[in-house]
Amino acid sequence: MSDPWIDDEPDEGVWNPPTLEMDEEQTSLALFEGDEGGLTLEQRKTLVTILKRRYISAVQNPSEWRTLLQSQSLIKSRLNDLCLDLHVDQTYEIAFKRQAVREDGARFPTLLHNLPHTREETIMLVFLRQRFRSERASGADDVLVDREELVEHVSRFRPAHATDRAGDARRSENAVESLRRAGILLKTADEHRLRVSPVIEVLLPLPRLVELLDWLIGRDTSFEPSSEDETSEVGGEQTPDGPITVGAEAPA
Repeated sequence: MSDPWIDDEPDEGVWNPPTLEMDEEQTSLALFEGDEGGLTLEQRKTLVTILKRRYISAVQNPSEWRTLLQSQSLIKSRLNDLCLDLHVDQTYEIAFKRQAVREDGARFPTLLHNLPHTREETIMLVFLRQRFRSERASGADDVLVDREELVEHVSRFRPAHATDRAGDARRSENAVESLRRAGILLKTADEHRLRVSPVIEVLLPLPRLVELLDWLIGRDTSFEPSSEDETSEVGGEQTPDGPITVGAEAPA
């Protein structure tokens, strides 16, 4: 005989303990013995890619980009645990890590190498930023540039007293390779032509570009910025403060 004080039908308002299925789902995230991680394999791959590379993009890393958008809060929290912040630019579909900054100005411990660009790289960055904005405004989907064009552009800023033309050309060639390794310049089918990544817009927002233009104008009066980016406040000989970086490389 049934107990009249026991309801055979469960009350919807009564708390039921977690089922075995939840425990099995949590255990299924383990990828190796002793694994206590809380991310799926796809989420872990995305986190590792963000840590290893300067940035990821929807074009170059479509799988990681999709996973990031689906798990942005979770991946951001893992980066925050490492004193890193996550920046996601939906317009250009680019995401990168950067060092978190404390409100009191004190420094966090960091895993990153944050290196400033050389003089040659800086000149190229300003040129590429103007080229990218100009051609995109004209309707171009891909912005291409020749290696020789970049090297020749840097030569315009060679001081009159400089005589080591071979050394200058070598430093310019190294600058092209450095920007390619950083993902700012991308390979094409033609080894002499490179595609400019949209990350240049994130790397050099207009205020930063104006600062660099002022510096270049002050160093070389023959330099003429495009009308779109030109500033009326012409600076002097002072080098812009701070490195030009987007994200940063994690140590190998």
